[in-house]
Amino acid sequence: MSSIDRIDENGAVVGQHELADALLADQINVGLLHQVVTAELAGHRQGTAAAKSRSQVAGTGAKQWRQKGTGRARVGSGKVSQFTGGGVAFPPIPRSYSMKVNKKAKALAFRMALADLVAGGTVRVLSGTTFDEPSAKRAAGILGKIELEKPLLVLVGGEEVAALKSFRNLAGTRVLTIGEAEVQDYIWAKSLLFTDAAVAFLERGLNVGGDS
Repeated sequence: MSSIDRIDENGAVVGQHELADALLADQINVGLLHQVVTAELAGHRQGTAAAKSRSQVAGTGAKQWRQKGTGRARVGSGKVSQFTGGGVAFPPIPRSYSMKVNKKAKALAFRMALADLVAGGTVRVLSGTTFDEPSAKRAAGILGKIELEKPLLVLVGGEEVAALKSFRNLAGTRVLTIGEAEVQDYIWAKSLLFTDAAVAFLERGLNVGGDS
């Protein structure tokens, strides 16, 4: 198991949290991380770009003038792309950019990204701290005291709406619920801060973990 510090609002270490080996990968496979992150980024693309081709625009398909004798270039239709109102040549059409990634591969990539942060000693658990109402001032004060290097990823529990709102507008900080964080978020960050609820959610799927 790997130990990470549990800290309070003032940045003081109040204990250790043991992360089970099942949450961390033994080796980092850069190729796999690249594959998973590429798939995540592709999945965010809307793929709604569209334009009309010659067959889709309104207009006549009749030949515009006779083939020879006019001194003009030959044209076979009124809907060609060089005419105003004509169709686009090879237009973009709506498509899906999604890429298939096996569940096991994605899970392994998560463990690699987390293991890299843990190995760097930049992961903490914010212990015993709850937000009854949003307060960016309080959140900024907490980050100022714990002195984690930015960019910082803050992961909160799905029900911690006030905490999510408190951290979301702070410079160099990205806050997400633990369930929506992607591999790219872990790779983006130099430091990682869990709330109690977030680390509990992370371990609940494996039924592991504990404090000391």
